[in-house]
Amino acid sequence: MTAAETEWALALFRKSVLKQAKLRRILELLQDPTGKRNLDIGADNGVISYLLRQRGGRWASADLDQRAVASIRQLVETEVYQLDGARLPFPDGSFDQVVVADYLEHIEDDRGFARELARVLVPGGRAIVNVPHLQPRSPLNRFRHWIGLTDEWHGHLRPGYTVQSLTDTLGPSFEVERPVTYSRFGSELTDTILNGLYEVVQRRKSDDSSAKGSVVTQSDTHRYRAQFRMLSLLYPAFRFTAAADMLLPWQAGHKLILAATRT
Repeated sequence: MTAAETEWALALFRKSVLKQAKLRRILELLQDPTGKRNLDIGADNGVISYLLRQRGGRWASADLDQRAVASIRQLVETEVYQLDGARLPFPDGSFDQVVVADYLEHIEDDRGFARELARVLVPGGRAIVNVPHLQPRSPLNRFRHWIGLTDEWHGHLRPGYTVQSLTDTLGPSFEVERPVTYSRFGSELTDTILNGLYEVVQRRKSDDSSAKGSVVTQSDTHRYRAQFRMLSLLYPAFRFTAAADMLLPWQAGHKLILAATRT
């Protein structure tokens, strides 16, 4: 794989406040993957998979959506799998560590997936789970729905989880530790603007449909080169908007992440 083949994804990552925040939170909870068997699930266009593999260790990657899987495979090449809901195509005890990023809300049987997660982890293995944080009274969520960025548009079968509901979903096979929320109003407003603009540009062509909302692939960066260049010019303003999070330290974030140990 050449540098040019990865640069498009890294360039988008450097312009995504939310993806950067997600990776930082994952790395805070990730144990050193060196010498371990690791799996990441739900890495969207593959940049998170790519960056996690730079940390060392042996990695496999998987996702639900066909376009997402193709994009991940383009970046990391090997050990990439397409999932079908809750079932995981791996033998018992295959992994020491699993990162689940934005996947549970996309599948019908989230508790069945949690049982599968426990099955493929070794005893004492670690799961890092990132999901939307349930905030039914959020005015920003109501605004999103008003402009068409609904749960259905994102491919969400449920709007999110609280710490308690996520703990209940994982079940007795996991001991939960260090739950935190992140991505407050400023970051989420930035993400809403970007998704709204991308939706206008893309115009939801039938051949671009995705089970996970907007999955931006390398072909999209070529097709919409001028539009992405414009967004790059606007990035300092988006970054400034996201920085408003620092003014709201008491506010719960719109994303929830936690680590859980396989008992």
